[in-house]
Amino acid sequence: MALTLPHRIEVSRLGWAAYGLAAATIVLDQLSKAWFLSLHLTPADRLPVLPPIFYLSSVANDGVSFGLLKAHNGPMRWVLVGLALLVTGILADYARKSARPLVAAALGLIMGGAVGNNLIDRVRYGSVVDFLDFTGLYFPWIFNVADSAITLGVALLIADLYFAPKKA
Repeated sequence: MALTLPHRIEVSRLGWAAYGLAAATIVLDQLSKAWFLSLHLTPADRLPVLPPIFYLSSVANDGVSFGLLKAHNGPMRWVLVGLALLVTGILADYARKSARPLVAAALGLIMGGAVGNNLIDRVRYGSVVDFLDFTGLYFPWIFNVADSAITLGVALLIADLYFAPKKA
C-alpha cells in the first residue's frame, strides 16, 4: 500500500494567525533573552527593577517545568528537544485547522513558547534562560517570556473550553 501525501496542505486564516503569533513569541522571547544575557549577571546577582516585587535574576533552568526532572547537557537534553519538536508539530497541525480565535491564539502562544524554550535555548545553551523574578510576590519560580506565553496559551485553551458554543 503506497503512502500518498496531499498535494496542497490547507491552512485556515486563523491557522496563519497562530503561526504568526508563534513567530512573534519566538522573536520576543529570544530578543529579551539576548538583552538579558548582555547584562552579564551571575546567578548570585539580583538586579532590582521594582523592588521588593520584581528583579532580574540569572537562572539556567535545565529541568523541564519549573526546574523539575533535571536534563542537563546529557541525552535527556536531546530527548526534550525531540519531544518539543514532536509536540510543536502536532500543535502546528491543530493550528492549521483552527476555526476559533481563542484556540488559534492559544496554540500560537504555546508553539512559540515551546520553540523558544525547549528548542532554541536547549540547543544553544543546554538549558533554558530564565530571568524574570517575582519572588517578592511569593511566586517561587523565575521564568521568561516563553514561559509566560505557554501559561497564557493554556489559560486561553481553558477559556475556550468554557466559552465555546456547546454542541446540541
